[in-house]
Amino acid sequence: MINNWHLDQAVAALQAGGVVLHATEGVWGLACDPFNLNAVLKVLALKQRDVAKGLILVGSGTEDFASELAPLEDSARQRVLASWPGAQTWILPNRRFPVWISGGRDSIAVRVSGHPQTRALAAAFGAPIVSTSANPGGRQPARNAIKARAYFQGLVDYVLPGAVLGDGGPTSIRTLDGELVRGGR
Repeated sequence: MINNWHLDQAVAALQAGGVVLHATEGVWGLACDPFNLNAVLKVLALKQRDVAKGLILVGSGTEDFASELAPLEDSARQRVLASWPGAQTWILPNRRFPVWISGGRDSIAVRVSGHPQTRALAAAFGAPIVSTSANPGGRQPARNAIKARAYFQGLVDYVLPGAVLGDGGPTSIRTLDGELVRGGR
């Protein structure tokens, strides 16, 4: 069950340029506003991650990525839509997201999350959000709240209570050609 008070607190933190620790399909994630450079830099610093790697965006529904889906051939669009909501991240053409999200590429990694609370967070925020695995570089992604808090307690602006949907780990990432960029659930 989604607690609206906690959701409101998390959205307020995102709107203020903060970072929110939250549960996703298989791991905990760090969320922020993709258009707020300072928030993204904080996430990158927490993860000890190079901006050139890019970040995953999650939305509440397919309409959040309408401009990325629009130029696709119908068969490719249907493959993407058939996997959402779910634990499948796709590499799509970047139409509007800043270089600090895309890592300087002309593509972007996006997903409509299969986690109801993650979708609710993006919906309440009113736009796609960054959602990258909650772990410092070289460490295993947090798969429970205890590990997530151990990594980042006191370093994030809000911890949204929740739980992952399973222990399958990070989502898989695919290109439109079907190439598996990262294995996963």
